[in-house]
Amino acid sequence: MSLVVDHLHKRFGRVVAVDDLAFEVAQGQVFGFLGANGAGKTTTMRITLGVLEADAGRVTWQGTDSNRLPRSTFGYLPEERGLYPRMPVLDQLVFFAGLHGVPSGRAKREALAWLRRFRAEDLRERKAEQLSKGNQQKVQFIAAVLHDPAVLLMDEPFTGLDPVNVMLLREAFLELRDRGRTVVFSTHQMEVAEALCESVAIVDHGRMVVGGPLREVRRAAGRRMVRISVEDDHRLSFLTTVPGTRVIQAGMDRSTVELEPSVEPDAVLAAAIGAGARVLHFEVADPSLEQIFIDHVGRPADEEMHLAAAEPVAPAGAA
Repeated sequence: MSLVVDHLHKRFGRVVAVDDLAFEVAQGQVFGFLGANGAGKTTTMRITLGVLEADAGRVTWQGTDSNRLPRSTFGYLPEERGLYPRMPVLDQLVFFAGLHGVPSGRAKREALAWLRRFRAEDLRERKAEQLSKGNQQKVQFIAAVLHDPAVLLMDEPFTGLDPVNVMLLREAFLELRDRGRTVVFSTHQMEVAEALCESVAIVDHGRMVVGGPLREVRRAAGRRMVRISVEDDHRLSFLTTVPGTRVIQAGMDRSTVELEPSVEPDAVLAAAIGAGARVLHFEVADPSLEQIFIDHVGRPADEEMHLAAAEPVAPAGAA
């Protein structure tokens, strides 16, 4: 049983937002939907929810077209805020749950439990317009999960969260997965996706450029590298004796070195020892998700955040 995006097409005038997009998300999986602003991620989510209609193709959940399913099948956290600015937080959480048939007493109990979990119980009587962006994001997340949907669509859920709240949200994602819920989320934070996702799809200009189980995606990249840490030589000066190596990520703790096909990983270790260096860490590694993203899209994901978005904005209240 799975969520299937089946060769979707969607055009807005001359802009092709989604171009023959196809992938599958297994039930009970955390899935990373990755791409630049304007890549088609939000449009795909809105087609799944029935907010937009595809020009061709379809989205199905357990074999049924998504637009024929009860709306309560899905929980949606939009990238833009969808809260009522002057309504107290607890009241609107109970209201949103009620739209999906959750009795008010149960909704209140569960909303308070989620607020406590996110260390935000003191927000219950505050109005949304009084909250920081990060706290609004937490409230929006609770609104999306309170009716216990089978599929969660999360559009940039980690935006505006500090490290503590990123950790709390990551824990919530994993708990939902363990309860059999399917979580699809977009993000520009590749390290978060790498830590959470079992499978990913990277999209560019509406088309999937690479996708599948994360382990297979990393191994299929065809890049050889090592991660190494050397005491008092963070620049890895000994690499000048090993042609065909390139430092692609330098760090005070560990550095990542890419190897040309003709270079064996042991050659790096031998060069370090031969230079009298004290090697603190050495491992042969697959490329990171960030490196794979750059290979296929052409720039780091965080740079994409500052580019003008090509995707159309849904009308107010469409989410």
